[in-house]
Amino acid sequence: MRTIKFVLLFFLFLIGSGCRSQTTEHNFSGESAYQYVQAQLDFGARIPGSSALLSTSHYIQDTLTQNNWQVETQDFHFMDVPLSNIIAKKGEGEKIILIGAHYDTRAVADQESDIDLQSTAVPGANDGASGSAVLLELSRVLELPAGAQVWLVFFDGEDQGHLNDWGWSVGSDYFVHQLNEKLYKVIIIDMIGDEDLHIYQEKNSTTTLMTEIWQVAAELGYDSQLIPEYKYAMIDDHLPFLNQGIDTVLLIDFDYPYWHTTHDTIEHVSPASLQVIGDVLVNWILTQ
Repeated sequence: MRTIKFVLLFFLFLIGSGCRSQTTEHNFSGESAYQYVQAQLDFGARIPGSSALLSTSHYIQDTLTQNNWQVETQDFHFMDVPLSNIIAKKGEGEKIILIGAHYDTRAVADQESDIDLQSTAVPGANDGASGSAVLLELSRVLELPAGAQVWLVFFDGEDQGHLNDWGWSVGSDYFVHQLNEKLYKVIIIDMIGDEDLHIYQEKNSTTTLMTEIWQVAAELGYDSQLIPEYKYAMIDDHLPFLNQGIDTVLLIDFDYPYWHTTHDTIEHVSPASLQVIGDVLVNWILTQ
C-alpha cells in the first residue's frame, strides 16, 4: 500500500513540476510574441496623438514593468501632436545595447490600389506591431551579458512621413538628440513578422555589426530568412543613430506586399517569423 502511495505521490510531483516549468519557461516564443501583436491591434489604429496609441503605450509600459524592467517615457510634441517614446532598461555596465522598434501606425493607407481606401488608417500588424511584439517578448525572456545594459526602446512617430509636413522617424530623431549616454550597439527592427520572411542586408547599416548578426542567424540555420545580400537602402529609425556615428543595423523585410495598405493585418503575420527574429536577437545579445 505504501508503494502505491509513493508512486502516486511521485506521479503528482512530476505533474506539478511540469506545470511549474511551463509557467517559468524563459525561451523566446514566437507564439507569445504573436499574442502581443494581436493585443496591439485590439486597440485600433495607433496614430500619433490618438487614444488608441495612448492605450497601447500604457499596455506596453505595464507589460515591461511586470517583466521587471525599469520603464520611463520621453514625452514631447511635434507639429502640436503629443508623442511619447517608451524606454525600458535592465542591467549594469558601460556597454549599452539598444534594441528599438516603432509602435505607431500610418494614418493613411496610401499604397492601396483602391483609391477609396487610401484615406483609411493602416491596421499595422506587421508595420509597427510585429517589432514591438518582439521587444515585449524579449522583455520576458532576455538574459543579459555580464557588464552590459540592454535598453528596449519603442519609438513614436516613425511612420507619418510626407503626411501634413511630417518627416520620417520623428521619435528616434528626438531620442538621439536627447541622448546623454554613449551607446555601444543599436539594432532597429521593423516589419519582421511577414509570413514569407526575407530580410536582406540594408545598405546604410554598419557592416561589422551586420556581419555579427548574420553570422548568428547562419549558425541558427536561419540563412534563408536573413539573406547575406544587399538589397535596399532604407529611411527608418536607424538613420538618426548612424548620423551620430553609432553602430546600428536595421532588420526589415521590405518585400512585404501589404505595406501601408488596409491588408496589413494579423493574418499576414507569422509566429514562425517572429521566432526567427527573437532567436537571433537573444543569441546575438549573449555574444556581446
